[in-house]
Amino acid sequence: MESTLAIIKPDAVGRRLTGRILARIEEAGFQIRAMRMVQLTRDEAEGFYAVHRGKPFFPGLTEFMSSGPAVVLVLEAPGAIGRWRELMGATDPSKAAEGTLRREYGTSIGENATHGSDAPETAAFEIGYFFRGVELARAGRLG
Repeated sequence: MESTLAIIKPDAVGRRLTGRILARIEEAGFQIRAMRMVQLTRDEAEGFYAVHRGKPFFPGLTEFMSSGPAVVLVLEAPGAIGRWRELMGATDPSKAAEGTLRREYGTSIGENATHGSDAPETAAFEIGYFFRGVELARAGRLG
């Protein structure tokens, strides 16, 4: 089994798409091991996306991610990282494959409804950013 972090971003939460996206996650065979709604501060968004600091899109990204509530989840499945990225689709919704979440619910590269970890190391950092070990243990993930 592999774990990945998923985020239902503020644009999707604001448009009341959370339930639809959660249903698609479950229909795709993922186990939701942890979930919470968060309202990131600008500093928290900057910490989460620190790897992108200095890139031209960083200010807009962190402003957007701190603009409203988001839902953060730990998903588990065999090959979870790749499978979640496939379900999300390309970053640009206009280039995402038919049937993907970003194609259906994203409105732009910046407001593309979902986020997912891109590698095991990234997933470990991102999961740890939002969830403590005890929360994952209570969810049946550890121990």
